Amino acid sequence: MNWDVIDVRPEGDHALRVRFRDGVEGLVKFMPSAFRGVFARLSNPAEFSRVSVTEGVVTWPGELDLAPDAMHDQIRRNGEWILK
Repeated sequence: MNWDVIDVRPEGDHALRVRFRDGVEGLVKFMPSAFRGVFARLSNPAEFSRVSVTEGVVTWPGELDLAPDAMHDQIRRNGEWILK
């Protein structure tokens, strides 16, 4: 799919630079309020930096992931996706 992520890297403690198969590229920014529930452990910069791409999806150990289609849509429109 065009919204498959092909590259991800941390930018600071709570942002990611992502690039998609179709060339769309931008930032995913986590606001402090996003670190709740299953995402609470990602508030730790060491855990956050363990991000990788698995089968076109941004993932972390422990089966945490971000929806690539929603991410692609927001980045294509705004250059970034802000998670609140």
